[in-house]
Amino acid sequence: MILTPIALEELPAILADLRGRLAGADPLVAEVFERIAATLDLVPLGVDTPQHRADGVALAHRFGIETMDELPMAAYSWDGRAIRTRSESYVLIHEIGHWLVAPPERRGLVDFGLGAGPETGRVNEANAAICVDQETQIEEEALSSLIGILWEVELGQPAIMAFLEQNWLEGWDRAACIDNLADNLANLHRRGLIDANYRPIPPEHFEVKRRVASL
Repeated sequence: MILTPIALEELPAILADLRGRLAGADPLVAEVFERIAATLDLVPLGVDTPQHRADGVALAHRFGIETMDELPMAAYSWDGRAIRTRSESYVLIHEIGHWLVAPPERRGLVDFGLGAGPETGRVNEANAAICVDQETQIEEEALSSLIGILWEVELGQPAIMAFLEQNWLEGWDRAACIDNLADNLANLHRRGLIDANYRPIPPEHFEVKRRVASL
């Protein structure tokens, strides 16, 4: 849910303002911003297309994540075994992000032990499985969102829409907006989810990179 709605036609001016203020920031953060901002050009080609969804399902399978062709409202977005994929493509990729961020011991819990997501149907059961504190919930939600957005960029999808929808542009006219992006990128890198160029670690290297980062 967008906290402060931003009209699509306002985005170019907002992105230009942020681009100017990023001039003195970490070059890697500025580069990631440019990758995401460039996907605005993809919006006219379609948002949440069947191909976007198919590419999201294929990405899940590349990571060895099972999927189910069902609505999350039928039970859970993640039931401890598979992602239900009848949702918007960016929501599907966001769930892959949760799987990537969650420690292996929580991947077997419904909705990763974080509580019900907005798509989950069996809310009470998902909330009964919560096993982390609120700080962890907030941190993992942000990290899952951002790694999902970075994967959308890699897949050639209009990641700017999720960047907007998931409130990365909230308070865009304040320094905290850039600081928040920088802090979460640094956290993803520490966790071994993005490489030295701040690009997502591909599936064939993911578990090895994650183990090294945890040492």
